[in-house]
Amino acid sequence: MSFTHLNQNGEANMVDVSEKSTTTRIARAEAYIEMQPQTLQLILDGKHHKGDVFSVARIAGIQAAKQTSQLIPLCHPLMLSKVQVDFEVQADNNRVRIESLCKLAGQTGVEMEALTAASVAALTLFDMCKAVDKAMTISGVRVLEKHGGKSGHYQASENS
Repeated sequence: MSFTHLNQNGEANMVDVSEKSTTTRIARAEAYIEMQPQTLQLILDGKHHKGDVFSVARIAGIQAAKQTSQLIPLCHPLMLSKVQVDFEVQADNNRVRIESLCKLAGQTGVEMEALTAASVAALTLFDMCKAVDKAMTISGVRVLEKHGGKSGHYQASENS
């Protein structure tokens, strides 16, 4: 197995996808942000002084997915047909699980876009809440699933 973003001389290289088939490609990713119970309750009660932090974080994640090729040097600019960012409050663990989904009909996968959406949504939650909770942590950023393309279907195991 070799890295696809390196040429025969070991130099960074954008992969040529022009000969790849156009297929429907879907990727899902997740991230977690853990916080103090009071911070989570402030968000849930809608009493955060910055407003609806989930709505802002959702829009940030969607915007980030659309800008992935501007952030990650060797990513192709993609015409995404769907970006979705959802939040699951896990009060027992004082955290929020963020899940993103990206979809398109194209010649390259959307894993990086899904990862970027989940990551930036988590970063936005951190940014909006840092004044009341500087000890928040972001973790568990990973691809959950991908469909389409030559490599087929991938699904992360529960424990990975």
